[in-house]
Amino acid sequence: MAKDLFHNTVKTALQKDGWIITHDPYQLRYGIVDVYIDLAAEPTIAAEKEGRKIAVEIKSFAGGSTISEFHTALGQFLNYQAALEVSNEPERILYLAVPIDTYQTFLRFEPAKTVIDKYKVRLINYNPVQEVIEQWIE
Repeated sequence: MAKDLFHNTVKTALQKDGWIITHDPYQLRYGIVDVYIDLAAEPTIAAEKEGRKIAVEIKSFAGGSTISEFHTALGQFLNYQAALEVSNEPERILYLAVPIDTYQTFLRFEPAKTVIDKYKVRLINYNPVQEVIEQWIE
């Protein structure tokens, strides 16, 4: 299984933000197939995050067509969300991690904005150079 270009960057950024990586990758059985979400994490002892468990699918958007990569990322997100809902950890919250520049130049505008809102895609915007989380979008 190939890791995204910024897999380790996001992993480091989450750790800097106070998360403990519990799975790399997070494997789920979904029907007759296994799916692999890039990371799963739980918070360190921070009151605002206590009890939260997250799963994170990482995307670099480094390919040729941003819209095509968005379609792929959205499809994965929706499938993984469905898998989590029927898993033994349905309370785990799924996020799509994307570079902050991709969010600023594409995802916050139409048509991506409407789709993100409609399907309740939670985003983590990361800075790949500084290896930090810039923004959590619920």
